[in-house]
Amino acid sequence: MVSLLGTAARHHTQHVPETGYSIYSVSVYPTVSETLALPVVQEARPRVVAGHGGLSKRVRWVHAAEVPDVAQLLRGGELVLTTGIALPDDPAGLARYVDELADVGAAGVVVELRRHWSDKLPSAFVGAAERRGLPLVTLSEETRFVTVTEAIVGLIVDAQVAELRAAEQVHETFTALTVAGAEPAEVLREVARTAGCPVVLETLSHDVLAYDTAKADPGEVLRDWARRSRAVHVTERTSYDPDAGWLITVVGARGNDWGRLVMLCPDAPPHRYIVVAERAASALAVHRLVARDREGLERHAHRTLLTEMLATSGPAGNLNARAAALGVPLEHRRLVGIAVRPRTSANPAPAMATQEVLRDLAEATALAGRRAQVAALVGVVDDTSVRALLSLPPQAEVDNALRKLAKEVHQAAGATQRALPVVLAVGTTVDRLTGVRRSLVEAAHVADAALRSTSDRLYHRLDDVRLRGLLHLLANDERVTAFSDRELGALLARDATNGSRLVDILRHYCRKGGNKSAAAEAAHMSRTAYYQQLSRIEQVLGVSLEDPESMLSLYVALLTLDVQAHHTTE
Repeated sequence: MVSLLGTAARHHTQHVPETGYSIYSVSVYPTVSETLALPVVQEARPRVVAGHGGLSKRVRWVHAAEVPDVAQLLRGGELVLTTGIALPDDPAGLARYVDELADVGAAGVVVELRRHWSDKLPSAFVGAAERRGLPLVTLSEETRFVTVTEAIVGLIVDAQVAELRAAEQVHETFTALTVAGAEPAEVLREVARTAGCPVVLETLSHDVLAYDTAKADPGEVLRDWARRSRAVHVTERTSYDPDAGWLITVVGARGNDWGRLVMLCPDAPPHRYIVVAERAASALAVHRLVARDREGLERHAHRTLLTEMLATSGPAGNLNARAAALGVPLEHRRLVGIAVRPRTSANPAPAMATQEVLRDLAEATALAGRRAQVAALVGVVDDTSVRALLSLPPQAEVDNALRKLAKEVHQAAGATQRALPVVLAVGTTVDRLTGVRRSLVEAAHVADAALRSTSDRLYHRLDDVRLRGLLHLLANDERVTAFSDRELGALLARDATNGSRLVDILRHYCRKGGNKSAAAEAAHMSRTAYYQQLSRIEQVLGVSLEDPESMLSLYVALLTLDVQAHHTTE
């Protein structure tokens, strides 16, 4: 990793008080080629005689000097102008002159051929400059060095002013985003728009939190992200790695660093890119501080993916690459949908409090996954539950992983010896992304059904909730609704008209498996009164409750009624 505080840039540093970062400008300075193209230089008929490969070096300043030991007066990045009148003629002396300039980082040497050498430079001078890659330029016409100096300095100042104006615009833009409390996606969108290159926000453990590919292929940008990112190390808060083509800024505030902002720019970044990166990092740090009581960035990233998976069962698109960038690979894995729901109370909490409970439960579930060493996407995707998608290796024992995860979830959620505070439901295990939606939806239906269960199971599957679970899966099927209406319509109408409780009496009877004495006790009625109510139910419905098939049909209709009432309240 190369720090942006390079030799040629040490004397042009702008500090950003809000972040404590520094901006080091390199490309703001003109190259040797650009200085030679100035009209005042062209009039002297310049000719590059050595060091052509160094013509792209940046000229930080221009210095006219007629002493052989001028290198000790320089700081790097200077273009040296000389007539050569005080330079030595011996090969060793000329080689030493070139080596000293190259060692100090001089941008190049321009020699006027009028005072010391009239037509060409000594071969030792040219050879030494070529060996060190130091641009060596001759001027065939007499030249006023002060005019050349003014022209080059003017070029440098004009470039700096243009860069500073661009930086000021960037400051204004990102200040407005910060004040408006812009979300990370909006901040990254502005970075990509301004710089025209992909940008990624990652955790310090190299999981991708958010990104904007600037119209590039997301799969290519995020491909094998964690491995690539781990190979790029930061030596300063803002650094550029020329091998990776990454400009990286550490994101954090108050000494608490939590992420890195990575701009993928293959060429050395100009001054404004560095300003963009650091101001974006500042906006992200402020957003994190302000939004501590809201959903975390990691949960937000996971929720976005889960929501997209629930919205479609079609082709994977770039979901595989995005999930892998979050540390949850989906290809060639065993995938299991999970739903985690807090148990309902008699007095439901306000919506805001419920969301807070779900956010805490999502964090607890994510923590449980890390402790159980199970890769998972975890997020709040609705108003009732936390969803998770487990990603297990092909050879993994699914039940073992589920038991381990369930124990950790219940422990993190505050389980006691007497009660489990949450219901954890599991969908079908699938082996490709196209089946994920079915597994997640199935888990949610199982969780709905399991809420009515008194079982102390660590987790529930569809076969654990049996008939109730099936009815939850079919809750929106019009045929099931029609069946319930046919079986119970007359009884519901009778209760609505007379204010009776015949449906409740029937429910007790069915739940007790046709045991009239137990049902009367559950209904807090005398046997005589309860038996009379059962007779009335038979009259209204025109069926015999002694018939097993009739009782089964009515119980299924009652369960359907309960399930539909539950879905209506949600």
